[in-house]
Amino acid sequence: MQRTGWMLAVVAGLAVSASAAEWPQFLGPNRDATSPEKGLMREWPDGGPTVLWTVDVGPGYGGSAIRDGLVHILDRQKGRADVLRVFDLKTGKEVWTFGYPAPGRINHPGSRCTPTVGERFIYIVGPKGHFHCVDRRTHQPVWQKNLLKDYDGKRPTWAVAQSPLLYKDTVVVAPQGPKVGVAAFDRATGKVRWESDPVGPMDYASPMLRTIGGVEQITIVNREGPRAVEPATGKLLWKYDHPCRILVPPMTALPGGRFFVTGGYNAGSAVIRVRKRPGGFQVEELARIDKVGSHIHPALLYEGYLYALCNTNERRDGLVCFDQQCRILWQTESDPYLCKGGSLLTADGLIYIMDGAKGNLHIVEPSADGFKSLDQVRLLGGKEIWGPLALSDGYLVIRDQHQMKCVDIKPGR
Repeated sequence: MQRTGWMLAVVAGLAVSASAAEWPQFLGPNRDATSPEKGLMREWPDGGPTVLWTVDVGPGYGGSAIRDGLVHILDRQKGRADVLRVFDLKTGKEVWTFGYPAPGRINHPGSRCTPTVGERFIYIVGPKGHFHCVDRRTHQPVWQKNLLKDYDGKRPTWAVAQSPLLYKDTVVVAPQGPKVGVAAFDRATGKVRWESDPVGPMDYASPMLRTIGGVEQITIVNREGPRAVEPATGKLLWKYDHPCRILVPPMTALPGGRFFVTGGYNAGSAVIRVRKRPGGFQVEELARIDKVGSHIHPALLYEGYLYALCNTNERRDGLVCFDQQCRILWQTESDPYLCKGGSLLTADGLIYIMDGAKGNLHIVEPSADGFKSLDQVRLLGGKEIWGPLALSDGYLVIRDQHQMKCVDIKPGR
């Protein structure tokens, strides 16, 4: 690995413990875009919430991970390199960086991955397939792979867009190549623990950990539908065909071994049930709706109902409330449209939604009775404001195509 100037800064006294209120990986502590935090703002104060800091970032869609008071984001220097950048959560001061050459153009330029921050190491996947383990104390690479070159993979049209999953002492990614679908590596050494059989072509979803019938499993979705493998061996456990030209959102887990599967490009949405049977797992489709589905982000589950931004290249369904039989209870369509922005759910039952076209941050009270907007404020600008949100201790980190901001949404502080 070539050393660069990006790798020289030092952090003193870095802690290595994470609390439940942190956001150390893609979609938060449980990888479901929900936060355990309560007591956050239900309306914006006059003049809007306090913006603690703003920093310049390159174009992109990758979200941030927050652990031990530090914000981690994978940035991209257009056409030249990928850079892991680490900032102080409360001041926005850039504390250290690690970068590597990654020359070449990307359709819709910028990063896609949210870093995965463990106790000792950080794991990142670049849009050209570079997969690095970086030491949090030394800020140096420990080991590296390439999900495309190492597995004879074909780079998707919009580049590699997945965030690594930690499972026990392994880190899991999904090369989705012609011979290997999902792979697990020793966290510290990068040694291959297992490689699964093929699961279909690479799209844009990340591996997720699920438990069905008391059995842990790792799921991945692509244009051929969801698949699940055994986390100790990579053995294929089950699959479900839900064809879509492009699959981005991970499935949303429902009670009773059920999942909400959704996608853009008129793929629609479905509810499936996976049950443990003698000799294996059985998959059954329980409900389905044509065309209406989320293009980028997973649906949020609150008090038995699903909330998803179902704006795609073909449709403007807005924010949609589904029941668990895929029936639409209401949809906002163009009022408000909200585009394809990120969202998260708090333990108080509030959904914070970023309007992906206007840059307005909405506070929404989820209800099966209809859309209930509590407030909104403009905080970002430009186009394609699609990155996922991150929340830690009442500090909300958001981004657009040229800046990242930290917003204090805890009242009385």
